[in-house]
Amino acid sequence: MTRTIILLLLCFLLPLGCKKEAAIIKNQKQDLPDFSAVNLRKVFSAEDSQLPNRAQTVQTINEYYQRQWVANDQWGGLLIAKGDDILFEEYRGYAQEGLQQPITRQTPLHVASISKTVTAMAVMKLVEAGKINLNAEVSHYLAGFPYPGITVLQLLTQRSGLPKYEYFIDKIDPFAPELKKQYLTNTDVLNLMIRYRPALAREPDTGFMYCNTNYAMLALIVEKATKLSFPEAISRMVFLPLEMRHSYIFTQYKMQDAAKSFYNRGARVHPYDRLDLIYGDKNLYTTPRDLYRFSKALFSENFLKPDLMRMVFSPYSMEKPGVNNYGIGFRMKLYDGGQKLTFHTGWWHGTNSVFGHLLNSKVTIIAIGNKFSRVPYTALSLASLFENFPAERAKFDAAMGLEAPTSDTATVARDTVTVDE
Repeated sequence: MTRTIILLLLCFLLPLGCKKEAAIIKNQKQDLPDFSAVNLRKVFSAEDSQLPNRAQTVQTINEYYQRQWVANDQWGGLLIAKGDDILFEEYRGYAQEGLQQPITRQTPLHVASISKTVTAMAVMKLVEAGKINLNAEVSHYLAGFPYPGITVLQLLTQRSGLPKYEYFIDKIDPFAPELKKQYLTNTDVLNLMIRYRPALAREPDTGFMYCNTNYAMLALIVEKATKLSFPEAISRMVFLPLEMRHSYIFTQYKMQDAAKSFYNRGARVHPYDRLDLIYGDKNLYTTPRDLYRFSKALFSENFLKPDLMRMVFSPYSMEKPGVNNYGIGFRMKLYDGGQKLTFHTGWWHGTNSVFGHLLNSKVTIIAIGNKFSRVPYTALSLASLFENFPAERAKFDAAMGLEAPTSDTATVARDTVTVDE
């Protein structure tokens, strides 16, 4: 009774707090885990937010922004923060056709494959709650899944060897009933694999292969574990507890109002296609401010149990020596001397995005562009302003016109666009 009275008082005095508290209680009644234990106001110490050369760093970031974003008429948002201190935040361009609806800090934009990070963390929270077993085979959760031996962990770490849905649908029966639909769903992708069993791209757990199918299947596993639609589950588990008020998972009823992505020239809208309703691998719409809240939560001791959190940022593809690797929902670059750059990129239609989560310096780098360009990818090189990443520094110098881009720089830009769908 006392708790009910307190909640009623909160509804009158703190309406936003009431909504959050009510959502959390509802989750508890349904035994749905969430990130409500995270207190975003107490994640960082005062030292985490301090930057000795702050004024000079902000000036450098602004020079970068003018040279790369303004000069190239890049649309979208850029946010860089250290701890609780937002060092730089700018928005430009439009969200709708005909130069309508200027992009602001409240405008949700599609972040494409950065969605995988949110999907992965929701799965890990369900693992923590005992609702998903990392080592269980996918068929344990998805009836009829036709590839034995593939585990949940292999989906998360991009080591399943599953065929890529965006390609195999063009190689199976063109008269498959699912392919007559205007838009495919995650369940359609699963059913097509069950019925036609397209060949694996490689044997499971023999190496890294980036594949959207992995995260489309993880979204279905979330639905199975929570008994909710994926958009509803992510809203209750992630968005509401972390007060990400301008974030959602894209669905068909959002098509008209959602911010559009554009071709590079002429500000023409990139049309939707039949793959645009598949979620988990993409279709998170959010703002730099909301994604920053998510990044802050990732730094919290209460985000996940320590053993699970260590797994997130561990490299899982060590068959070949090299810099590039993948954790759980995060890409990473492993440099000599133990330096580790953790991030994810995204590309879909006219969307290009970067989410940098710098573990040592407590820095967040968010770049979301909705007019096709490689410009947003250059934002990751800003990591070199905060930590010792020589390779990123070389890319930053190239972006600033201080030296010619190296072959490595060009390769990274090209690979990001062709691989990270």
